Amino acid sequence: MEFWESAFRDKQEMWGPEPAQAAIIAKEYFIENGVKNVLIPGIGYGRNAQLFLEAGMQVTGIEISATAIALAKKHYGEKISIHHGSVTGMPFDDQKYDGIFCYALIHLLDTEERKKLVRDCFNQLEEGGYMVFTAITKEAATYGQGKLIGKDRYEQFGGVRVFFYDDESIQDEFKEAGLIEVSKITENFPFYLVKGKKQPG
Repeated sequence: MEFWESAFRDKQEMWGPEPAQAAIIAKEYFIENGVKNVLIPGIGYGRNAQLFLEAGMQVTGIEISATAIALAKKHYGEKISIHHGSVTGMPFDDQKYDGIFCYALIHLLDTEERKKLVRDCFNQLEEGGYMVFTAITKEAATYGQGKLIGKDRYEQFGGVRVFFYDDESIQDEFKEAGLIEVSKITENFPFYLVKGKKQPG
């Protein structure tokens, strides 16, 4: 928690105002599938939320950094509801969402936390709802750097712990969350773009 709070305090809007490419893809995907309310675990200062708001969707966020939440409130006021806390503490409400967008977050967790996040998100999906996750791949230049702390997991960049995914670990961790499609996308790092659906019934 301290890492992200101090990172946002020091760097504020560290990724700039533009949404991630994955958020643009998710927005289009959600529009196609009639999504009306979106949960964004790890919403940060909200740069990816704007697209969903513009598309007429309600947005709820979860964010560990109070500074990031203050920045998001400055931009969006009461348009977004944000729960303050770690995604490891989900669920924060008993609402069901028909869309969940989780960007560049899951790989920062340990094995049990990652599995819990996927399970918690899937549990908060409406039947027929959709999830879109991005997760860093082993193709990243940073794979193998830093101190090895577990299988494919390294402590690097002054304390960030990163798990690097491959096809096998994606299948393993998302197979019970309605996995329907896995593709690749390059942002600041190479990511998997993982889509899941909670099948009705």
